[in-house]
Amino acid sequence: MLLATLGTFTLSATAQAEVTLQGKLEQGALIRAKTTPGTQVFLNGEAVKVTPQGEFAFGFEREASLKQELKLVYPDGLTQLKPLTIAAKEYKIDRVNGIAKKIMKPSPEDQARAAKDGKQVRAARDHFSTLTAFTQDFIWPLTGRISGVYGSQRVYNGKPGNPHFGVDVAAKTGTVVVAPADGVVTLAVPDMFYSGGTMIIDHGYGVSSSFLHLHKLYIKPGESVKQGQPVAEVGATGRATGPHLDWRINWYQMRLDPVTVVPSMASVLKQQ
Repeated sequence: MLLATLGTFTLSATAQAEVTLQGKLEQGALIRAKTTPGTQVFLNGEAVKVTPQGEFAFGFEREASLKQELKLVYPDGLTQLKPLTIAAKEYKIDRVNGIAKKIMKPSPEDQARAAKDGKQVRAARDHFSTLTAFTQDFIWPLTGRISGVYGSQRVYNGKPGNPHFGVDVAAKTGTVVVAPADGVVTLAVPDMFYSGGTMIIDHGYGVSSSFLHLHKLYIKPGESVKQGQPVAEVGATGRATGPHLDWRINWYQMRLDPVTVVPSMASVLKQQ
C-alpha cells in the first residue's frame, strides 16, 4: 500500500542523474530515497550508505536546521547539490507541578541501571546491516487511540524534561504488537529501568523500530521477523503510568517520528 500522505519529488539533470525522495521534508521525518545505482550520497557533508540498488534513508531530528543539503555523486562523475528546505514543527508542551523528588531524581543505583540500559540501546541503534526492509511501506504495530505524540515535552516543577520521541498507542495489557516491517531483532530485554520491556527491530541501513513498556516479548535477539508478525504484548512496565505501546523510529541515533512512515491512524481505523 502506498503512503498517500507522503510527498515525492524527482530532480534530474541527465538520464543517468536523478533521485526520488519519499516523505515530508519536515522536522522529525524519516526520508526513504532511490537514486541511480552506484551513486554516492552525502547529507550535509556526511556520507550516507546506499544499497546496491540505489536505495537509502536519512532523517531530520526534532530540532533540525531548516536548511539542509543533499549531495549526489553519480557513477558518470556528475555531482549535484540539492538544497533542502525543512518545515518547522510545533510541539505540545505541558507543565506539571508537585512531582515528588524521588521521581524527579532516581537513586544512584537506579541511575547506574538506567545508564547500563542506555548503553545497550545505543549499541543496538548503531548497528548497521544490509537489510532493505526499510524500503517497505510500514504498517502500524498496533492500532487504537493515540495517547502520546512525538516531540511533546513536559516541564516538571519548572524543569524541562526530555522530549517524547515516540508515538503512544493506548491498549490493554496483553494486546498483541506486530512488526511494522521485516527485520531482525537486535535487542530484547524484559525489564529496563525507564522503558520496561524493550525490543528493537533492525530494518536495515540504520533504520530501526523500538517498542517500549512491553508486558511480554515473543522474539529473541538475532531472530528474523516478518511484517505483521506478532512480536510482543502491550504492557505498563518501566516508568509508565498505564498500559500502552511506545513505538519509536530511529535512523542510527537520530530519533524520528513514526507517523512519518505510516498512513494516518484515522484512515487505518476507518478501514477496520
